Amino acid sequence: MFDVREPKYQWGQPVCCTEDLLNDGSHPEHAAEALLAARGSVGEIINVGCHMDSNTPVYLVEFTRGLVVGCLEEELTPVDARVGGT
Repeated sequence: MFDVREPKYQWGQPVCCTEDLLNDGSHPEHAAEALLAARGSVGEIINVGCHMDSNTPVYLVEFTRGLVVGCLEEELTPVDARVGGT
């Protein structure tokens, strides 16, 4: 049996990206390497999955304007609730 690593973040949790998120080709409506979310952009986790080969949690994060980006844990940090998510 394969033990799936527990995700650090949960559905509905507000997060902030720790680096610029560029198009890796998964958004065909945007140019390759286009900026999808700038460092510091705030979004909400709308789904949590797992890359089974590497046992790595993958997060779908909805940023402003409804743009959904797949992110890894090291690309995210939780939004401090004391600042109201902004």
